Amino acid sequence: MPDPTPPRALVGWRLLALAYDLLPVLALWFLVAAGFTVVHGDAVRGGVLGLLEFAVLWAVAGMYATLSWRRGGQTIGMRAWRLRVTDAAGGAPGWRALWLRYVVGALGLLAGGLGFWWAWFDRDARTWHDRASGTRMRRIGKRAEA
Repeated sequence: MPDPTPPRALVGWRLLALAYDLLPVLALWFLVAAGFTVVHGDAVRGGVLGLLEFAVLWAVAGMYATLSWRRGGQTIGMRAWRLRVTDAAGGAPGWRALWLRYVVGALGLLAGGLGFWWAWFDRDARTWHDRASGTRMRRIGKRAEA
C-alpha cells in the first residue's frame, strides 16, 4: 500500500522554484518601475518616493505569490518542480497564513537565506515561513497521462 503522506519539498527544489519565480516577478517589477518613471519623469533614486516604490515592488511580489498559492497552491516556478503549498491538513491555506508565509519568507531571505536553510535542520524539513504560517510545501506526483 502506498504511503498517503506526500514527500517533503527539499531545499534544492524550493530554491529552483524561487529562481524560476524571479522571472515573472521581474516582469511585474519592470511594469511598476515604468509607472513610477512615468509619474516622476525620471528613475526614482531614493527619498520618500524611492521608499514608496520599494514598498510597492515588495507588495506586488507578495500579491503574485499569495494569489498563486491561494488559487492553486503553486506559483509558476513551483509548477515546474511539482511543489504545492498546503495547510497542515492538506487543504488550501487562508489569506492570513499566506501573507504571513510571504512576510516571514522575505525576512528569511534577508537573513542570508537562513529561513530556507533552516529546513536542513528541521525534523520535518520545514522552513521558518512554513512553521510561522502553519503551511507545508509538498512535492506532488506526476499526473497520469491520458
